[in-house]
Amino acid sequence: MIALHQVSKTFSTPGGPLQAVSSVSLDIGQGDIFGLIGFSGAGKSTLLRMINLLERPDEGTVTVDGEDLTKLSIRELRQRRLSIGMIFQHFHLLSNLTVYENVSFPLEIAKVPKADRKRRIEECLETVGLLDKAKAYPAKLSGGQKQRVAIARALANKPKVLLCDEPTSSVDPQTTGSILASLKEINEKLGITIVIVTHEMNVVKAICDKVAVMENGRVVEKFDLREAHIVPQSPIAQFLFQNEIALEAREAVYA
Repeated sequence: MIALHQVSKTFSTPGGPLQAVSSVSLDIGQGDIFGLIGFSGAGKSTLLRMINLLERPDEGTVTVDGEDLTKLSIRELRQRRLSIGMIFQHFHLLSNLTVYENVSFPLEIAKVPKADRKRRIEECLETVGLLDKAKAYPAKLSGGQKQRVAIARALANKPKVLLCDEPTSSVDPQTTGSILASLKEINEKLGITIVIVTHEMNVVKAICDKVAVMENGRVVEKFDLREAHIVPQSPIAQFLFQNEIALEAREAVYA
């Protein structure tokens, strides 16, 4: 479903060039829930944003559903992105729109007829258990409810892929479980391939089939979490598998 081949990305900073991702290759299968984990600054989010070319790689190729996105025109890429949903750490809901209108927004951009939009919005809100909040504004919602609205919005155009950038970082542990359960159900019922960036090992173990560990812009190890025995080899992977806590809180311990 997703193939990244030797992708790299360097940013210009006041202190000089910063290589965020360096020669990374990954294969993510149809229907996988694939985790990207590592410390802050490891390159996880940059790599995730390369999958839909929100960050265009300086080199390498990005293939989604058999098509190399790096070779598409801007217009073609915009069309292909309709099949790649994305949710963010801080929800990115439009505060002046209701829940219903937030989910409607990507459908309007895609020029979906109004009658079809209504049916699809209600389907998406029902999927995340928020149909009763359709008329509410984001300010009246809890953090977990806001994230579930963001999930509903990401599902609106029936994507084949769902990219999740730290989707549980802004909510409490109990709400984290609810969000992960929603993502797992979406994966199982709809067959959507999910790629999730997180700094929490318990999130990876709770939901992911496979995981890649990143450090300094590189993938240092990959694991199939469905295997009975996992033996991490790199120091960072050993640390992560032994410490099921938020990585940012223990960064100093690893250092």
